Amino acid sequence: MITRQHNGGVEEPSAVIRPVGGGTAKLLPDVDRRRAWLLTVDGSPQSYVDLEDPLHLEFEYVRRLAHLLDLVAPGKDPLDLLHLGGGGLTLPRYAACARPGSRQRVVESDAGLSALVREFLPLPDGAGVTVEAGDARTALDASPPASADMVVADVFDGNRVPAQMTTIGCARAAAGALRPGGVYAANLADAAPFGFLRAQIATFWSVFAHVCVVAEPGVLRGRRFGNVLLLASDGGLPQLGLARRTAADPFPARVVHGAGLAQLRGSAVPVQEDAGAPSPVPPTGSFGVG
Repeated sequence: MITRQHNGGVEEPSAVIRPVGGGTAKLLPDVDRRRAWLLTVDGSPQSYVDLEDPLHLEFEYVRRLAHLLDLVAPGKDPLDLLHLGGGGLTLPRYAACARPGSRQRVVESDAGLSALVREFLPLPDGAGVTVEAGDARTALDASPPASADMVVADVFDGNRVPAQMTTIGCARAAAGALRPGGVYAANLADAAPFGFLRAQIATFWSVFAHVCVVAEPGVLRGRRFGNVLLLASDGGLPQLGLARRTAADPFPARVVHGAGLAQLRGSAVPVQEDAGAPSPVPPTGSFGVG
């Protein structure tokens, strides 16, 4: 249980601090929401979890992934989801609530972080989520063919996407794991001149018929470093629905596809398996890191 402090007779949750594989993890209570927590590792925000309301999403990129999850199949049909990178399990909680009966597999490399989440941010009974320790790329390569409706890659080593998640081999493994019409969604990070992002567009567009990116206009215009979602599918993407939903978010985003995406890709070429490189080091102050 999370220890509590008494303040004028009112119980208040206390922060939890624990060493994990990636550094020092902290669970910080949200004073405005009774059972909501911010998870950080070495000062970098990793997840926001509201135990009472799993449909409440604070991180904008997670909100965009939730929009995608809402749009990839009709109504509330259950899905088979593979999550590469777990953190606080925010999106799996959302999916369990928004699409009851979904079967979800989470692969998280940091066993200490998973133990912290399991102890202090437990999943509800019957969530249909299994969490296992392992390397994301290894798990993707070993996934049964056509076993997932959606693969979500939110994989960071510190604050950088690891090299093995950036190559054409990764794109091919993702395509093999997806059912026809399935969607691969990767959380990336970059800034102008977008050398990393351009190469990722070229890599996944060489394997998938349909690719788009979703990001805030300030990031796309090169004004700052930030998150960019890369989405890929052989069966089409819900670009119009995504554009409508992300434009209405508290921090609006743009969906770039077609000719605009080709322009963004420019002359970039696919990243071969022996040429993978991690995403850029975030500038000081990005993602809450001082």
